[in-house]
Amino acid sequence: MRATLAADAIAVEERWCARNYKPLPVVISRAKGVWLWDADGHKYLDMMSAYSAVNTGHGHPRILKALTEQAERVAVVSRAFHTDRLGPFLAKLCQVTGLDGACPMNTGAEAVETAIKAARRWAYTVKGVPADRAEIIVAEGNFHGRTTTIVGFSSEPEYRDGFGPFAPGFTLVPYGDAAAIEKAITPNTAAVLLEPIQGEAGIVVPPAGYLQAVREICDKHNVKLILDEIQAGMGRTGKWFAFQHEGIRPDGLCLGKALGGGVMPVSAFVGTHELIASFKPGNHGSTFGGNPLAAAVGLEAIRVIEEEGLVQRSAELGGHLMDRLRAIGSPLVRQVRGKGLWVGVDIDPGLATARAVCEELMRRGVLSKETHETVIRLAPPLVISREELDWAIDRLEDTLAAMHPGRRDHDRSALTQEQA
Repeated sequence: MRATLAADAIAVEERWCARNYKPLPVVISRAKGVWLWDADGHKYLDMMSAYSAVNTGHGHPRILKALTEQAERVAVVSRAFHTDRLGPFLAKLCQVTGLDGACPMNTGAEAVETAIKAARRWAYTVKGVPADRAEIIVAEGNFHGRTTTIVGFSSEPEYRDGFGPFAPGFTLVPYGDAAAIEKAITPNTAAVLLEPIQGEAGIVVPPAGYLQAVREICDKHNVKLILDEIQAGMGRTGKWFAFQHEGIRPDGLCLGKALGGGVMPVSAFVGTHELIASFKPGNHGSTFGGNPLAAAVGLEAIRVIEEEGLVQRSAELGGHLMDRLRAIGSPLVRQVRGKGLWVGVDIDPGLATARAVCEELMRRGVLSKETHETVIRLAPPLVISREELDWAIDRLEDTLAAMHPGRRDHDRSALTQEQA
């Protein structure tokens, strides 16, 4: 009977759920720390972290405690009233980002939409851009969310197909090319919106000095620099935020995912006083954004990352991860790129698909997910130990060896009792 549990769950989901995802054929029923268990009791190491939403690990006891204690007091009262939780949460968020104020929201896409609105309001009320003429420069390969405004400036045909007409006011330039940004700037340019590392595009790291150059260009032309760190932020790259690798300060920052401690959606647009002050009562809001439950969880998530040294852990283990992956030397691997515990393994499509590699990894007890058919994303919870990380890398090495003819599979699939 147990053998049918996963199949039954998948069948029910596929009957009732929109087919807007293509998940791996595994049914997760519980999780703890860096480990996941399926409906049939099989155990897997999580190398995905729900697209970086689970930086603090699954079911962190401090975050669950903050969640349950706050839920017992008051969970939602909307922004119609003040609460005793929102102020401390946003004060701590501004402290770690180095920015002046924040607008709390729920999802990453909402944080980006908030950033777009803030940039446009600033352009009209402060910079003097004529009404309805504000422009925002974005990068090819971007992924900032799924709303119609956001997919409208995507360069990925699949994200746009069938969803137009799209909002005007966005200019696409090549990613990693600062000169292209400067060339695209006009008197109506309000902001440049970028991912400091492109996640959905395949963990694409721009050339060194790129963000510094963009910061200088924005300052020169009175244009705001807004960074989307919804996946890259909160310690994922070995710094609190990826922009810190180049020692700059953005004007605005989009955050989400890990801000919710792996238990609920929490996001925010954080910015300089100029950008945050562009909002006035009534022109932007959210029923659930900044609710006391979200604020309590968000504050505790920040504290856990800070007090448990997860940023430093990401830096140290990230270096180890990159070294080991680059030493594998498989013909299937074209490139390994990333920062901290956020790495993309680029698979040669002439030899294998990234999906096939992920499915084989699943059979060996490691869960990840491909992007753009060629890249395997490796992003474990930041609480992972070196031993657990090595176990996952061993499984990947075995998988690559097994999938390429003529290479012997050194099968290390059995967990030791200590690792289990």
